Amino acid sequence: MRDRSRAHPSQPIVVWFRDDQRLTDNPALAHAASSGHAVVCVYVHDPEPHHGRPLGAAARWWLHESLRELDGSLRSLGGGLVLLRGNEQETILAFAEAIDAIEVCWNRRYSPAQRQTDAAIKSALEARAVAVSTFNGHLLREPWKVTRRDGEPFQVFGAYWRAARQDISPAPPLPSPDALLFHGTPESACANAVSLADLKLQPHAPDWAAGLRQTWRCGESGAQQRLRHFLDGEFDGYATHRDEMARDATSKMSPYLRFGNISARQVWYAALAAAQAQSISSEHLRKFQDELGWREFSYHLLYHCPALHEVNFRPQFDAMPWRNDQHALRAWQRGQTGYPLVDAGMRELWLTGWMHNRARMVAASFLVKHLLIDWRDGESWFWDTLVDADEANNPAGWQWVAGSGADAAPYFRIFNPVLQGQKFDPQGEYVRRWLPELDRLPAASIHAPWQTAPGQLAAASVRLGDTYPLPIVAHQQARLRALEAFETLRGQRGEQGDR
Repeated sequence: MRDRSRAHPSQPIVVWFRDDQRLTDNPALAHAASSGHAVVCVYVHDPEPHHGRPLGAAARWWLHESLRELDGSLRSLGGGLVLLRGNEQETILAFAEAIDAIEVCWNRRYSPAQRQTDAAIKSALEARAVAVSTFNGHLLREPWKVTRRDGEPFQVFGAYWRAARQDISPAPPLPSPDALLFHGTPESACANAVSLADLKLQPHAPDWAAGLRQTWRCGESGAQQRLRHFLDGEFDGYATHRDEMARDATSKMSPYLRFGNISARQVWYAALAAAQAQSISSEHLRKFQDELGWREFSYHLLYHCPALHEVNFRPQFDAMPWRNDQHALRAWQRGQTGYPLVDAGMRELWLTGWMHNRARMVAASFLVKHLLIDWRDGESWFWDTLVDADEANNPAGWQWVAGSGADAAPYFRIFNPVLQGQKFDPQGEYVRRWLPELDRLPAASIHAPWQTAPGQLAAASVRLGDTYPLPIVAHQQARLRALEAFETLRGQRGEQGDR
């Protein structure tokens, strides 16, 4: 490895941005800023990674907006973001050599495929006498730091989070650098350099992202604005109201955490400060922290379990008799199942790139249990349509619903979409927001229009099978079919679930 004490001060440090697109609490950037060397900030876009998953369409849209703001923030300090396109390993190695970098630093990633890539890059750089420094910029505690007493990974969230919380004291967030010394990029280093437009991350012909643009302010400034909005508003009452789908009662921090527009440590400490300043009940603070804990647990699973989005965590689910029903799958994707709560969630997803968490659980359960369609088909659709499509949270959540995952929902827990709607959207406000064709139905019947008197339907201008579909499957029939399918794996019916 190159002796840093003998390095020429003109040799720069490369800061490789990945899922950490922010200036504040960015350990890799802070390390470079304090080094005394000039920095070059880069992002490498690999459209077809040899290891890992290509981004979905909604995530690509967010990435464009996030990179644009990051570049603007760096420009305000006198520099900018160098965008490179190509194979990550080849591109970083060539760029570091072309600018005679003394060091490359980054914040760590955790999937087996990404760790394999990063290890290969680290070895190749060090073989070329380029130092490598890596940091935790994504999690409160990294996956290998929380284990059972026997050293094995946890498989139950409650046990994991109790162990993690015993001594959880994440380092305070780092400030944004006051100034950075930027290194110029010679022409010889720009072989793989591209403009943001060249990455073609945004949709066109047709442009389906209008709803996303109306819903989100991306990037670091958007993250800070959204966090303040939540902490000053619905945070006080979070545990009570978070499942009420018509309210803006959730933080909506998930896409910002996904792309690192804000760090988990920033969110953790901001919530602690807000709870203290506003004398917010510990019940609300703890429930919000539990949601951060589920994100940590998902990364714990991702780290220890290869191909979490492809392989059943519980191997017995390999024998699950899934149905191949493309018509039903398409109806679910389009929000045309005939169950208003499911359809409202799916249309919210399509229009905004996000879905309320309670609706996610109900919609996912409907696909897997009512329709008996493989959870991987649903996970893939969410991966393409969610702006917060996260390689850990997304498959972990789907496997939890399906029953195939760690600490999964019991197989007999089959959400009744009508009861779920009546409980968590009692006035039908959420359904009306996303299904305007049902807007005139009374609250008493909006979650089961097929049970509504013909006169009421006519008065509301609802024609079942025309303006709104009839249910594609009857709940009780689907429930019994799902239980029979699960019995082939479990060998027993078990107790009864949500009727």
